[in-house]
Amino acid sequence: MRTVKAFVISCLLVLMSSGISVAAVKPWSHGRLQVSANSTYLCHEDGEPFFWLGDTGWLLPERLDRDEASYYLKRCGADGYNVVQIQVLNGVPSFNVYGAMSHPEGWNLAAVDSVGGYGYWNHLDYIIDQAEREGIYIGMVCIWGGLVKGGLMDCDEARAYGEFLARRYASRPNIIWIIGGDIQGDVKTEVWDSLASTIKGLDPNHLMTFHPRGRTTSARWFNSRPWLDFNIFQSGHRRYGQRMGNKDYPIPDGTEEDVWMYVDSARVHSPLKPVLDGEPSYEDIPQGLHFPDELRWTDRDVRRYAYWSVFAGSCGHTYGHNAVMQFVRPGIQGAYFADGDVKPWWKAMDDPGRRQLGHLKKLMLAFPYFERVADSLIVKDNGVRYDRLLATRGADYLMVYNHTGRHMTLDLGRISGKEKNLWWMNPSDGSLHYVGKYPDGIVSLDSPAPEGEDLVIIAADVATTYLTPDMTSLPSRHETSLKKDLTE
Repeated sequence: MRTVKAFVISCLLVLMSSGISVAAVKPWSHGRLQVSANSTYLCHEDGEPFFWLGDTGWLLPERLDRDEASYYLKRCGADGYNVVQIQVLNGVPSFNVYGAMSHPEGWNLAAVDSVGGYGYWNHLDYIIDQAEREGIYIGMVCIWGGLVKGGLMDCDEARAYGEFLARRYASRPNIIWIIGGDIQGDVKTEVWDSLASTIKGLDPNHLMTFHPRGRTTSARWFNSRPWLDFNIFQSGHRRYGQRMGNKDYPIPDGTEEDVWMYVDSARVHSPLKPVLDGEPSYEDIPQGLHFPDELRWTDRDVRRYAYWSVFAGSCGHTYGHNAVMQFVRPGIQGAYFADGDVKPWWKAMDDPGRRQLGHLKKLMLAFPYFERVADSLIVKDNGVRYDRLLATRGADYLMVYNHTGRHMTLDLGRISGKEKNLWWMNPSDGSLHYVGKYPDGIVSLDSPAPEGEDLVIIAADVATTYLTPDMTSLPSRHETSLKKDLTE
């Protein structure tokens, strides 16, 4: 343990000396988070767009000490992540790395700070403070769903717990409340409603959502609830055809990886609310989770899940890594065959998929944000499964994600302009390549990327200046330069 901690501290010192230790401009300086006027995206009070780029750090409160937590959050901020999703309670009681207990007097949480010493909730306070330093929101899954399903919290206890959480954290600028935790909303619904309504009644200023079971969306149960501000779906970890004997499978066979369908299914509910994938396939986790000899999801799969979801209309995306989400280290064998001796969590943070999703966030914020819509009519003769192209556009720009590098027939007439400039972006490194000038209308285009590689096609009216032909990477511009009047 001493060797591990020494390594973490040394890495932390390197990062601090590089000048990226503290986010220069905190996102909440633009006001609290809220739903955009078109009910599709998230933004701040002053109109600044907020593209959710989340990391999955489920066991952060339980597994990491102060130095390690600081290092992890610093790395998240440096990689462009602005949300970290955690489990506040992974057990009743939960214990952290210091041996501190979450429930020293059961559900009587009013006296937790009088026990003395550095307690469980003091450590959570510290984590939230460190996230605030890095400009990161903490997505607080208040209690994991299996604990509630097992009867470890009833409605009265949920109300007491909700009051405790709200009074302790309502004044923090960097909180997003997440009810549920890998559970269907029809299991102990009354407990979830009690917890959510209690928190929201005391803290109306922070956004709230629900994290559901795999292959389901919160909209199915809670879309009309006043406490739910935006929806989350969990596309999950199964590949095409992995029914795995589940007789209550909630989606058609053979659609397991079609993540855009969850966006579509959430958006048919009224009222319209933003939606995102809060748990897609994690990098380096076995396909289907439960068998060690299965193929593992890679960075290429991570990119596909993210671009398919966002181009279908999501307001952001959450990344996850098998070793990081449970913070395995030498001597700790995690769930789903994460081996801390082979790849400890700090090494897993160097895996490629994690770094690559920052390019997606940068791409989304390089163009007018709130006008963007999904548009399947851009793509002619679309394919199925991995050959499916996902397209999104604004008034004078469009983007198409092509996972397999196949031939494309695109309708450039879906955006303004008699001529369009075309670029392709490499989603693995963010590099930008000018393709040329094309006339309005239908174009037939072979992939300009290396054979079989995924890519993003970007087209824009030649009258625009979002990108120029000489650019080799996306511009680093402040998001307010493209801020829209949300009443227009």
